[in-house]
Amino acid sequence: MSVEYAIIIKNKTRLETLIERFNTKAQAKFYIERSGGDFNDYEKEHEIFHNSLSRVQRDLSTVLKNKIVERSFLPSFIFNEKQVIVTVGQDGLVANTAKYVKQIPIVAVNPDQERFDGILLPFHSGNFLGAIDSVLANNYNSKIASFAEAKLNDGQRLLAFNDLFIGATSHVSARYQITYNNKTEEQSSSGIIVSTQAGSTGWLSSVFNMSFGIQKFMEKDKSKKKYAKLKDNQLMFAVREPFASKKTKVETAAGLITGQSKLVIQSFMPTNGLIFSDGIESDFLKFNSGAIATIGIAEEKANLVLA
Repeated sequence: MSVEYAIIIKNKTRLETLIERFNTKAQAKFYIERSGGDFNDYEKEHEIFHNSLSRVQRDLSTVLKNKIVERSFLPSFIFNEKQVIVTVGQDGLVANTAKYVKQIPIVAVNPDQERFDGILLPFHSGNFLGAIDSVLANNYNSKIASFAEAKLNDGQRLLAFNDLFIGATSHVSARYQITYNNKTEEQSSSGIIVSTQAGSTGWLSSVFNMSFGIQKFMEKDKSKKKYAKLKDNQLMFAVREPFASKKTKVETAAGLITGQSKLVIQSFMPTNGLIFSDGIESDFLKFNSGAIATIGIAEEKANLVLA
């Protein structure tokens, strides 16, 4: 099916979010500078982003009709196979977008290469049009990435491109029963992270960093920063700060999830239990007493265009 339309996905800049909060730019500047921040950095970031966005839309308009959609409208926007998606923003925007567009090709543009690492952003405003041409010719290289899926016993489900968090809404301990590889135990922890291959260098890597940071006090091996080298058909879960007591165990602290193995978690939290995805706490499922979540690899895939 031929591509007829491009959808540009963007997020608000930090400056735009501040102005929404404080009503005017002057009030936002006063707040930032009073707290010791550099307001010029907010302005510079905003200017660079919008210069990149303007160039993307201008160049894209020479080959395709297009429309800009704010990230907040992703859940309600109707996508179809006659579209190509162009994200202009940080890596997290790619993750948020991928969950809603299914396997429509995503061309991810880094608007500020000096500021953003861009692990998921192979293009910039000056070279992305070549990727668009390749998509239009149906002759492009891409990476098909898997999602993690949390499915509740009431039928609700949530997808994650990078990671899922299962725990409590506050800093209180999460209480639950975990079943993995036919072994079941009750746990109390700071929550569980489930990471995809795409997310393995992100939140999950912080667990590795913490573990190796503590390890150097127990032995002389000063290992460099490490992260899980996952395959696309694998997820990894890690229990954050599991607490051992007469009632709660710590033996199941991490593991791999594949197409053949699942992770099952039953909530023992009367209130404030939740599951959210990709760092967006507003994108969540309630996970209170009686809820059972089965964590596995989703059938849906993301289609990320490569350079």
